[in-house]
Amino acid sequence: MIFLVDMEEVNWGIIGCGDVTEVKSGPAFNKVPHSKLIAVMRRDVEKAKDYATRHQVPKWYANADELINDPAINAIYIATPPSSHTEYAQKAIAAGKSVYVEKPMALSYHDGKQMVDAANANGVKLVIAHYRREQPFFLKIKSLINDNSIGQVRLVNLNFLQPSNNDVIAKSAANWRIDPSISGGGLFHDMAPHQLDLMLYFFGEVERCNGLSTSTTESIADDLVTGQIQFKNNIIFNGTWCFNVAKADTTDRCDIYGENGKISFPIFGNQLSLTQNGETSIYEAESLAHVQQPMIAKVVDYFLGNNENPCSGETALETMKLMDAFTQKQL
Repeated sequence: MIFLVDMEEVNWGIIGCGDVTEVKSGPAFNKVPHSKLIAVMRRDVEKAKDYATRHQVPKWYANADELINDPAINAIYIATPPSSHTEYAQKAIAAGKSVYVEKPMALSYHDGKQMVDAANANGVKLVIAHYRREQPFFLKIKSLINDNSIGQVRLVNLNFLQPSNNDVIAKSAANWRIDPSISGGGLFHDMAPHQLDLMLYFFGEVERCNGLSTSTTESIADDLVTGQIQFKNNIIFNGTWCFNVAKADTTDRCDIYGENGKISFPIFGNQLSLTQNGETSIYEAESLAHVQQPMIAKVVDYFLGNNENPCSGETALETMKLMDAFTQKQL
C-alpha cells in the first residue's frame, strides 16, 4: 500500500523516551516551527508518565503499538536501543507514519535495508538521526573543505581513544551498549556512526573499505577497531577506536590534510584549528542547548514537503556498510 501524507503540522510521538531524549532531542520537537510533541512511550508506564509530566507532553503510553496507531500522531521518533529500531520502524511505516530513527539505524546493514525497503515500498518518509550534519560546527568544516581552504584533500586521520570509564559515552542503568545483541557491537557501534557519517558527508562515495576489530578484555563486545576507506575521489581515511586506554591517553581528534594545510577538530567538541601555509587560526562554535534541534528542523521541513531529506535511509546504510566492514560482519 502506498501512503501519501499531506501534513500542515508534524505531530510527534516518541518510542523510547529514555536519557537520550531528555535534553539532546526531546525538547527540540516543541521548539521547531510547525512541530509538536504530543505523545511518548516507554515500557515502564510510570517512567513514561514522569517524562510526559516533566516535559508537558499530553499523552503517554506503555505500548508502542498504541502510540503508533494514535490517529493524532503523523510522525514517529524511534529512540530505543538499536535492536528494536527495525521492528518499530516497520510498524510505523505500515501505519503510514513518517519516521525519524536514532543512530545507528539498526543492528547491521541487512536489518537497516529491511527498514529502507519497507519505507520505499509504502511511500513513507524515513530519516536517520545523523544530526551532526546540520550542526553549525560541522557545516563550517564542510564549507572549509568545499571552498578548498586547504587545497585538495589528501588524507584523513581519526583517533578516538577513551578509557573504559569516560564522560563522552551516554550512561544507562543496564549497559546495553556493550551487548552486541542489543547495540550491534560495542561502544564503537554507539560512537562511530557520528564519525563515519561525517566522513561520508564531507567526502562522498566510497570506493573500498576494510578493517580489523578485537576485544582487549574478556568482554563479548570488541573495544578496539581500526578501519580504512578509499573514497572515489581518492582521499584515504584511517580511523582508530579504542575504549580501554589510560585516562591520560584520552583522544578525540580528526585531522584532514590537504595540499596547502590541515583542518583539525574533535567530533565531540566545538573548536577547530585551520592551518594554511604554516599559519593557524581557531574557530569555536557556540554550544547547542539541544544538539538535535538543527536536524529536527530539517526533518520537519522534509516531512512537510518543504525540503529534501537531510539523511535518507539509503545514506545511513552506507555508514552501516562501513561499520560492518570494519568489524568483519557479513553484509
